[in-house]
Amino acid sequence: MTDSHDITRLLASARTDRAASDALYTLVYNELRNVAHNQLRSERAGHTLQTTALANEVYIKLVGNDRVDWQNRAQFFSIAARAMRRLLVDYARARKRVKRGAGADHLPIEFADQQASPEPTTDLVALNDALTRFQEEDPVKCQIVEMRYFAGLTNNEIASVLGISTRTVERHWRYARAWLYRAIAEDSTNETE
Repeated sequence: MTDSHDITRLLASARTDRAASDALYTLVYNELRNVAHNQLRSERAGHTLQTTALANEVYIKLVGNDRVDWQNRAQFFSIAARAMRRLLVDYARARKRVKRGAGADHLPIEFADQQASPEPTTDLVALNDALTRFQEEDPVKCQIVEMRYFAGLTNNEIASVLGISTRTVERHWRYARAWLYRAIAEDSTNETE
């Protein structure tokens, strides 16, 4: 883990100070890369999005964002979680379009079983769709899911970002997991009918 005070200080001056921006990169990059690696580890074998590319893309989006009033390390990684979610979901959607043909000629049915590829262990598009619905019902619990699942923040870090107790985060996390599990299962059942 990186020193939270150093990151907070550097976030405040990274927009205007190149040296601060470089120092911030040094402090947060390995952690961002670890988060990206953990996310990609749950993807299917042969996933073409690389850990380094995902971490770089997220970092560029975050540090170049002038609209964010950076407060601390936990907030940085919370916003990183949301950015990583968007990138991974966009990638998964593009992959599904390609998988469905994306305008290519269709193969005869006898070749279809030879073209099958393993599916990811987590359907990010289904998770994203469920999270989008969950956001409407309970934005705080949705944010907790993003911070835990996509950024790997601890319950204490999440509590600090949201200004609530760790026990409340734990309770919300249990509820959110159950809600999302049910929503994804219902969606899956509806798709097969």
